[in-house]
Amino acid sequence: MEENKKLIAHLNKQGIGDQMVMGHPAGLFVLFFTEMWERFSYYGMRALLTIFLISKVLDGGWEWSREDAMQLFGLYTMLVYFTPLLGGIIADKLTGFKKAIVLGALIMTLGHAAMALEGINQNFFYVGLLFMILGNGLFKPNISSMVGQLYPDSSAKKDAGYTIFYMGINAGAFLGMLLCGYIGEKVGWHYGFGLAGIFMFFGMLQFYFATKLFGTIGESPKEKREAISKGIEKEEEAIPSNVKRDRLIVVGVLMFFSIFFFLSFEQAGGSMSIFAKDYTQRVLEGSAGTIFKWVDALLTLFPLVIITWVLVGLAKKIYTKYPVTIIFTAISFILVWALGIWKITREFNALETEITASWFQILNSFFIITLASTFSKVWEKVWNPSGPIKFALGLILVGIGFAVLAYGSQDIPQGAAAASVSMLWLVLAYFFHTTGELCLSPVGLSYVSKLSPKNLLGLIFGLWFCASAIANGLAGLSGSLIDKISAEHSISYFFGIFAILPAAAGLVLIALSPILKKLMHGIR
Repeated sequence: MEENKKLIAHLNKQGIGDQMVMGHPAGLFVLFFTEMWERFSYYGMRALLTIFLISKVLDGGWEWSREDAMQLFGLYTMLVYFTPLLGGIIADKLTGFKKAIVLGALIMTLGHAAMALEGINQNFFYVGLLFMILGNGLFKPNISSMVGQLYPDSSAKKDAGYTIFYMGINAGAFLGMLLCGYIGEKVGWHYGFGLAGIFMFFGMLQFYFATKLFGTIGESPKEKREAISKGIEKEEEAIPSNVKRDRLIVVGVLMFFSIFFFLSFEQAGGSMSIFAKDYTQRVLEGSAGTIFKWVDALLTLFPLVIITWVLVGLAKKIYTKYPVTIIFTAISFILVWALGIWKITREFNALETEITASWFQILNSFFIITLASTFSKVWEKVWNPSGPIKFALGLILVGIGFAVLAYGSQDIPQGAAAASVSMLWLVLAYFFHTTGELCLSPVGLSYVSKLSPKNLLGLIFGLWFCASAIANGLAGLSGSLIDKISAEHSISYFFGIFAILPAAAGLVLIALSPILKKLMHGIR
């Protein structure tokens, strides 16, 4: 009860009402849906990228080599995470978070539109990638910053809030990979790329019409100064310079260790997609095919039911003041429900059951959607270790996931270009990767928000994503060695490398955690 009073007082100080959904500010769920549709667009396109590039020309692809495809994938994902540094600075110094988010969403929508035209001219594909990189730079760090500012730094609800927000990220990623991946592989690549842009556009509109819900959060520096002069917002309490320094050291250490996590984790869109396409048994017959169709149907509908329930809860609280936001979100939900039901019907009527290679990537997001609330409750009510310990757990768990994959692929002959390994190993790998991600990624966002000076928040979030950029670049570079390492050793050896690196980093971080805890100066 005391926690809720402190949260409401914090919101009122920034000109925000006390509308709550599931015990959290209503604004969290507007950001939840905005980020959901942005991740739908990003991961929907990313799920197709490598597979499209290596697919045969007869199948509409570009028939690139695996090495070239992985290098472009690594370069793209690296730049996607580098540009948030610039986007964070622009928001901190000029536009504020709100305007940066809207502009970034618009640029990404144009990027998807360009990619959908790749069949007319290949240059549209590259223009689309460039727009996606630039738009993401304005969008990504600033929406994460806004989530953090909804809560006091000392609030026990902050980690839980970021975990709920992370559920929105992964609901969008899940639906994007499921629907864009399916339509791209089975109907046409440009339809998959174009569909991603439609929902990015809806995400932009529903956020734009709800910007007043956030009070002074996300305003430009000029608007914030005016709010302070009018007494709408109070100036921040001064924090001693040595405390700021120590906390930023912790942020830097966590950023460094996050590289080891994402270096392995981001193999999902690259080498793990190649493994799914060429080394996994994906054609199912008889009862196995029927069982998969039912499992796939439930996987499709279950997240839709959950996020529709969240939308209804939000609509009850803000519809009277922000009807256009709810209307645009509802329209997008109607469309995605229609696509989901169409996909299920089409699969049940198909004579052969062939799992798309991109399908396996949805498992990560599905597990997050189903486990996020459990992790949120554990951190809030059962066990809430320090950030470094949560990070270490995440690193060890992603290592276990790759150990499972290395074990499952041990019978693949050295240098083999194809095989038919059971899909069970990929399913288990994604499960462990997901539990690791829930220990590290939303917690990382929360701790960056808690430990960073508020006037530098966009910049620090930009630096956080720069660490992910380095990891993505390294992931693409190391993933491009899959054929070389498989020929010299084995594909099991290749995945074993990604098991050892993060697990060893996790053990080092456990040893450092007492020192880091002191440097946080009371932040939990």
